[in-house]
Amino acid sequence: MGLLSLVASDIRAKAVWCYESSSPTAMAKVLLTDGTAAMVLYRLMQWSRRWRLAPIELLFNRLNSILCGCIIGRGAEFGPRFVLIHATGVVINGAVRGGAGVHLEHQVTIGAERRRSPVLGDDVFVGAGAKIVGSVTIGAGARIGANAVVVKDVPPHATVVGVPARVVRQRSPGEPET
Repeated sequence: MGLLSLVASDIRAKAVWCYESSSPTAMAKVLLTDGTAAMVLYRLMQWSRRWRLAPIELLFNRLNSILCGCIIGRGAEFGPRFVLIHATGVVINGAVRGGAGVHLEHQVTIGAERRRSPVLGDDVFVGAGAKIVGSVTIGAGARIGANAVVVKDVPPHATVVGVPARVVRQRSPGEPET
């Protein structure tokens, strides 16, 4: 996907999350909400990296930190529909990999341990204050509860909570969330 397509997919996903609509009005409202500027700066940083424009990549990285209070390492990769619901306090290691449809709340940390970083599947939600650390895999459709500390793999479609995080619900693929 190109830069504009990625940004549009992110903004559309955030509009659906926040306003349950991808109408032009909902999309316009999202442009003014917390976290959207950080999402756009992240995509600009990612685009600069792909084109090997290191000084511009560093600039977008620094702007995200200073203006949005969001630190996303320069090598971090997320697929389309990446949503920062609230960007303040988000810290993501540069070696993190995430699929499509990853949604993060504020104060989330996704970090390395001994130079090994997490991998997040598609359609993952991470609640406020959660920490995901080390060489763990978060399965597609997983939900990480607020303030959970994840240090072990999370199966697909599972909901985890606590310190350390433990599975409290396991959904079937396609089963609606409640």
